[in-house]
Amino acid sequence: QQGKRKLCLSPKQLNMVSSGLKAAALFLAYTTSINAWQVSNINSRFTGVSKHSLDNISHAVQSSRRTSPMQMVATDPEISVGGGRGGMFTATNAENRRVVPEDARGRPVMKVVYVVLESQYQSSMTAAVKRINAGSDNMAVECVGYLLEELRNDDAFEQFQKDVADANVFIGSLIFIQELAEKVTGVVEPLRDQLDAVLVFPSMPEVMRLNKVGQFTMKNLGQSKSVVSDFMKKKKQEDGSSFEEGMLKLLRTLPKVLKFLPSDKAADARTFMMSFQYWLGGSPENLESLMLMVGQDYVEPVKQAMVGKEKVEMEEPVVLPDKAIWHPVAPDIVFENNSKYFEWYDKEFAPEAGIDPKTAPTVGVILQKSHINTKDDTHYVSLISELESRGARVVCIYSGGLDFSGPVEEYFYDASGKQIVDTVINLTGFALVGGPASQDHKKAASVLKKLNVPYMCAVPLVFQSFEEWQASELGLHPVQVALQVSLPEIDGAIEPIIYAGREGATGRSVPLADRVNLLADRALKWSNLRTKKNADKKMAITIFSFPPDKGNVGTAAYLDVFDSILAVMKQMKKEGYDIGDAPMTKEEIMESILNDPEAKISSPELNVAYRMSTDEYYELTPYAEDLEENWGPAPGNLNSDGQNLVVYGKQFGNVFIGVQPSFGYEGDPMRLLFAKSASPHHGFAAYYTYLEKVFGADAVLHFGTHGSLEFMPGKQVGMSGTCYPDRLINSLPSAYLYAANNPSEATIAKRRSYSATVSYLTPPAENAGLYKGLKELKELISSFQGLRENEGRGPAIVNSIVSTAWTCNLDKDIPELPDLETYDAKDDTLENRDAIVGKVYAQIMQIESRLLPCGLHTVGVPPTAEEAIATLVNIAQLDRPEDKIEGLPRVIAASVGRDINDIYRGNNEGVLTDVELNDKVTEASRAAVRALVAQSTDSNGRVKEVKNMFDEMGDFFGGMMGQKKPWTQAIVKAGFPDVSEERLAPLIGYLEFCLKQVVANNELGGIMELLNGEFLMPAPGGDPIRNPDVLPTGRNMHALDPSAIPTSAAVEISEGVVDKLLEKLAADNDGAVPESIAFTLWGTDNIKTYGESLAQVLALVGVRPVADSLGRVNKVELIPLEELGRPRIDVVVSCSGVFRDLFINQMNLLDRGIKMAAEADEPLEMNFVRKHAMQQAEELGVSLRDASCRVFSNSAGSYSANVGLAIENGGWEDESQLQEQFLTRKGFAFNADKPGMMEQQADLFKSALKTVDVTFQNLDSSEISITDVSHYYDSDPTKVVQGLRDDKKKPMSLMADTTTANAQVRSLSETVRLDARTKLLNPKFYEGMLSTGYEGVREIQKRLRNTMGWSATAGEVDNFVFEDANSVFIEDPEMQQRLLDTNPNAFRDMVTTFLEANGRGYWETSEENIERLQELYAEVEDRIEGV
Repeated sequence: QQGKRKLCLSPKQLNMVSSGLKAAALFLAYTTSINAWQVSNINSRFTGVSKHSLDNISHAVQSSRRTSPMQMVATDPEISVGGGRGGMFTATNAENRRVVPEDARGRPVMKVVYVVLESQYQSSMTAAVKRINAGSDNMAVECVGYLLEELRNDDAFEQFQKDVADANVFIGSLIFIQELAEKVTGVVEPLRDQLDAVLVFPSMPEVMRLNKVGQFTMKNLGQSKSVVSDFMKKKKQEDGSSFEEGMLKLLRTLPKVLKFLPSDKAADARTFMMSFQYWLGGSPENLESLMLMVGQDYVEPVKQAMVGKEKVEMEEPVVLPDKAIWHPVAPDIVFENNSKYFEWYDKEFAPEAGIDPKTAPTVGVILQKSHINTKDDTHYVSLISELESRGARVVCIYSGGLDFSGPVEEYFYDASGKQIVDTVINLTGFALVGGPASQDHKKAASVLKKLNVPYMCAVPLVFQSFEEWQASELGLHPVQVALQVSLPEIDGAIEPIIYAGREGATGRSVPLADRVNLLADRALKWSNLRTKKNADKKMAITIFSFPPDKGNVGTAAYLDVFDSILAVMKQMKKEGYDIGDAPMTKEEIMESILNDPEAKISSPELNVAYRMSTDEYYELTPYAEDLEENWGPAPGNLNSDGQNLVVYGKQFGNVFIGVQPSFGYEGDPMRLLFAKSASPHHGFAAYYTYLEKVFGADAVLHFGTHGSLEFMPGKQVGMSGTCYPDRLINSLPSAYLYAANNPSEATIAKRRSYSATVSYLTPPAENAGLYKGLKELKELISSFQGLRENEGRGPAIVNSIVSTAWTCNLDKDIPELPDLETYDAKDDTLENRDAIVGKVYAQIMQIESRLLPCGLHTVGVPPTAEEAIATLVNIAQLDRPEDKIEGLPRVIAASVGRDINDIYRGNNEGVLTDVELNDKVTEASRAAVRALVAQSTDSNGRVKEVKNMFDEMGDFFGGMMGQKKPWTQAIVKAGFPDVSEERLAPLIGYLEFCLKQVVANNELGGIMELLNGEFLMPAPGGDPIRNPDVLPTGRNMHALDPSAIPTSAAVEISEGVVDKLLEKLAADNDGAVPESIAFTLWGTDNIKTYGESLAQVLALVGVRPVADSLGRVNKVELIPLEELGRPRIDVVVSCSGVFRDLFINQMNLLDRGIKMAAEADEPLEMNFVRKHAMQQAEELGVSLRDASCRVFSNSAGSYSANVGLAIENGGWEDESQLQEQFLTRKGFAFNADKPGMMEQQADLFKSALKTVDVTFQNLDSSEISITDVSHYYDSDPTKVVQGLRDDKKKPMSLMADTTTANAQVRSLSETVRLDARTKLLNPKFYEGMLSTGYEGVREIQKRLRNTMGWSATAGEVDNFVFEDANSVFIEDPEMQQRLLDTNPNAFRDMVTTFLEANGRGYWETSEENIERLQELYAEVEDRIEGV
């Protein structure tokens, strides 16, 4: 064309090019450049980056240090943070982005409406439109833009509809939030035909399908199998991400090729591709070209006005290299290799800037290319200048695609392959490989491990202006948390510090001065850990005391703290750290911290390491005066001697072991009632001031799960400089040893206290076994099995079984147990006798096979072979359909023609033959796993190497001889001769892999990697039985991608649990289902189960979670009543503070689902959600929609109902105080219509709870049961509901137990009894605990105290539990003495708990018992006081 040689293509070839083009465009828009934050930005008139004067920047940043960040940011007078509907995360005003031509001068006016995720385009679009209006003879432009989040606001959405209705061109980009994508599609789709052009750049497929440029459309996107996309996938597998770079080149070359295609379709496709390039370029010149091009070719009034006129020819985009090194003051725009960069930097720049290249730490910085193209780089320049002003070298890289691993590998190593950076900061806020849509976390982690330096991922505010974030209690926008905090954590990133905001009026990025300073300080402190000699490093080990009491110093879940500290100290010594004269036994370390040698013997005072005068405290603690509002002037009465603030602990060489102060509630129990948590007290602040500024620690190691630092008040995620976790930890690098089974609270520590976590193993679980009368029962049942038809002996044995069952208090669990006085088995039928024995047998097997963690874990000590067996048996029990692995019980049951689920059902109903068969299957499973482990066990009882070549050879020859494998032989011997070895093979292979993981050991290695400033590999946290990928421990633990739950498997399991729950309730209530159920949701449980309890709530309401086209769950739909087959059950959901922090998007999902049910026009007898919401709307005078809020939690930055704290501290008057605490602290509603806030709605909370018939919680893991931690009863609303109900009837309390493959629903009292029998009263448990000494006594006392907690909140603890515990621990003089000698403080608490249980009416006992306890209390007091 235009006098150039034409390409001659057949129609078929043309068609192929056109399809290929479309596929390429889609591929670009969807696979490689799913997010234009990280896509190459091609600037059409790139004339060079503006040269910032380093001096000016440094001066600007330095001078801003003393001013608040608010002063540094230009504010927008038109912003109203609470504007529109209050509580929005994004409440900016779209009118700021409206440009109307002042004088059209008779030109046709083209109206453009655009919707974008980020505000980055705002200033460029405004400038481009003004240029056209001032300079074009052919057209004028009216333009208005909306930020995607603004469309949640009703007023903004209404205005958006009006604007699109009379627009010529619609432009959309990065519309990736399902509910908002649906809103946009709902408005644009009906108007698509009347619009002259629709340009949608990377977005959800349904929005991309709106594209219309002449004949070019994307109507079939995502709906048919594409040959091109298959080819792309194959190509990507062949040569990895290099293909991505190839696609970017294709984007640039295609328009040139298309010029020569004589086809309208190809010309339209070319316009789309060119538009995409101009859009990515993002500068005013680019966007001007885009609008001129689209206007003159597609907008009807402009086309008509230009008839006979010559079209304006657009300039070609000019591109920057796809990856390079950038520096704001470099003479070249970018450098394509690091040798040229460092030649300039070290020789020319560094001397002028006062940086010594030989000694300076080097910080690698990863940038977003779009900010460089659009010159929106002030936030980058600010951080670079802060790092350089501290004497560091900086190397900044960017990538054109979504994969930053290439530039990292290319630019962060020198020619010899040695890494040149000491720390890396990713300023894009995204995952290293793949951005926000499809990540490759494995690849990212391996690239980062090879580099082996700390990897920080800082976050720029994208959806909020600075003011909105500052005003939000929740902090960072939930969508950003999911994309820019959760996903980078899976790569192994630490420290999600907000470092930049956007300026409301122009949308440009602005550095947040105090955050940039903090980020620079922390990055260099991490670098320091790499470069400083170990002998010179100062390390602070922080231990906890919870509840605050001397007998609780060194508290951590399932961890032998002092033994573990000893292991760490030994390792430090080995690696050259100076540990001075540190003792080398656990007891001596403990003694040196617990007792002050200056004080009298056995003083209640801990060892004082430092006394800080109030003058020094106020001078070194900038926020000290802010604490006076809650605690008065320093020193106060906590961690104080009346004049000074006191730091407890002991220093050994360069290592300080300190005791973190408590929350401070024990000083003033009334604080527990406050709806929002108070600030830390002066003693707490003084402790962290001491670590950082007096002791001068290079890093702090927080020792075990968990302290109080990460739960201090402040934003939920995205701390500001006024949030207390941020103020306390300040610039101190923090490593945090966290239990592998608690990823949710570990994630809070990562996000709120900037801690890099190291996971530790919980103790190996064993079967609880049987003891005393329970053991006797099993022996009697065994005798009965042989003599059941013997009319002489059989009935006598049944009588003994009934009598012993009564003695063991099993009558509470077996309602059918005959009356002891009147029953005689010889008068009964054989069938009835079988039924009685079956029920008793099922009950004791439930106790016997329950898992309990034995003893405490010591860091660096892997389980023995014997200890690994119980864990593997439980791993083997589960079916794993996603891996095509059948559980061991299923394969064994199939060999006798039975389905394991039928056996479980019969077992749970007490059918004797099924109980026997279930027991036999269990024994066969254990025998098989034992045989598997035995072949890898050495003479010391440890697993050194799992299988080896010679075993394989032996198996090979054994197979040739027809010999079965050892595990098959074990199953055959257990009574299953027909078991299929072939069916077992996949499971056995999996168990061998799991065995390797269980016995691997990197905990000490992981701790030292962090303290030495290395990259610690990431790993999921959770239940190792459900997810063996949690193992080995000693890695940087992360949660999961919150948008991935609930998974389809979790939904399926939850439907089964809900069916069992409703069946049980119907059976107990003459076939009636409850109208309302109160539910508790926990963070860790939902991570472990991938959202099972979340899915249960949705299932009860009759709502189905739906995954979007990217596989993310952020949409719900109502299940029609015909399909549901029952009424919709109302729910009142109490979310833990941790669940709120991690899963705010899921709270949104729940709220939307419940509102959907409330607004469904259905009969009230079939929709209890609607029935109750209508009643509450009338009662409270609010709309139906507001009355249907059912998702509650604490206020942002506060955690728990503090009921557990009150019970642990003993500082509560009566139960009404506990109930008031629950209502006050948990009564903050989440409302999807106001997602930026948790709103106090105590009246609505009470009104909803008033209708509750059943309270319900889930137990998902054998490691943490209902008396192991206070959390479960802390959030139990049973008595709260009873107090609120008009009839004062106590609701039923139920618990779902999904800890085994045989999921069950039990009453709360059954669960408490089961827990007491398997733990508190079980010799296997308490002897295991006592074997660990000091910490073990505390663990026993904790379970007794938590048992009483259930009496206080639910009244579901039987008298015999306290009575039996008293006879085990108090009546036995030998046991009494052991407890007193091992941990007198914890023993005193135990005696106090028994007396309190009696005093509060939870335990009736003899006067003799009470007198004994009172005497004991006085004796223990004297012993502690040294009398």
